[in-house]
Amino acid sequence: MPKKVIALLGSPVLDGNTARLLDEAIRGAKEAGCEVEKLEVAHMDVLPCMEFFQCMGSETCLIQDEMEGIFRKFRELDGLIVATPVMTMGVPGRLKSFIDRFQVFYMAKYHRGRSLISPEHRKKRKMLFISIAGMNIPNVFDGIRMTMQAFGEIIDCPLWDEVLQNDMDTIRDIRTRPEMMEAAYRKGYELGKLLG
Repeated sequence: MPKKVIALLGSPVLDGNTARLLDEAIRGAKEAGCEVEKLEVAHMDVLPCMEFFQCMGSETCLIQDEMEGIFRKFRELDGLIVATPVMTMGVPGRLKSFIDRFQVFYMAKYHRGRSLISPEHRKKRKMLFISIAGMNIPNVFDGIRMTMQAFGEIIDCPLWDEVLQNDMDTIRDIRTRPEMMEAAYRKGYELGKLLG
């Protein structure tokens, strides 16, 4: 069976620079033999975590929305690709709300001491992180990288590698940087091969 990869687009712009890089990574993962499902997070019907804490003693969330099906998919996935721009030195709001809903995984792993992912499956799971930033400053990816590392640990899909491009306020169009498009494709392909 092909390995399952979920690709999260954190940008609300469906045909922008972040989406183009993600599409290249998806193409690479598919060519490596993976089955890839793309989720456009900013356009999903997902509410933020409201700290009801039902998940402290349960594998479900009290909020009834698209996340119930997403939790199931995240338990089954082998690989994850997250592509997002940096906004205010961090994760865009809709993607951050999506990530915060994984308290269901957090509580299982850290509060009840029983991860929703088996140790054998965790050993194989990997995350590829793709991000762009407008500014050209040394630490522009620090905050968002820490969030992705934490997210990966919570869901037992550790951060494996990344493709990062800053100075997009100057570059404007990622297609003028074919080496970045190629890097996204190559990392997607490598991820697929490692999962297989």
